[in-house]
Amino acid sequence: MAIALTVNGQPRTIDVEPETPLLWVLRDTLGLTGTKFGCGIAACGACTVHVNGEPMRSCVLAVSDLEGASITTIEGLAPSGVLNNVQQAWLDQQVPQCGYCQTGMIMAVTALLSERPNPTDQEIDESITNICRCGTFARVRRAIHGLAAEAGGTR
Repeated sequence: MAIALTVNGQPRTIDVEPETPLLWVLRDTLGLTGTKFGCGIAACGACTVHVNGEPMRSCVLAVSDLEGASITTIEGLAPSGVLNNVQQAWLDQQVPQCGYCQTGMIMAVTALLSERPNPTDQEIDESITNICRCGTFARVRRAIHGLAAEAGGTR
């Protein structure tokens, strides 16, 4: 079944089984391996991408339900090779340890900051539900608050 999507700004027609999860379309069909498989049940967030600007867990999204959608992956945040502000903050604050979950975390934080440029700790906790087995949550929070301060926030 041919399904039309826009992925990282590029129109794509994907010919896969309709129930194929978006994660596998991105990784196996399109070769965009930055989006990671973690749990397969939308619990961990390693597979987070933006669908029409909203963070979603791609491991449980059937590609047939996304006809005409605009998908942004971690690769789409830096299309010209220049890191976006969240990616740069991750480096500046030395957020990752093993790094496996971090692409999904970055996608979730990017979405949060686009909606709330100066989030409270409670808003961060409610919005960023991704799991990091290395426990880098304090560094994630520090990076978010640093970005908020750069944007003129007070927290």
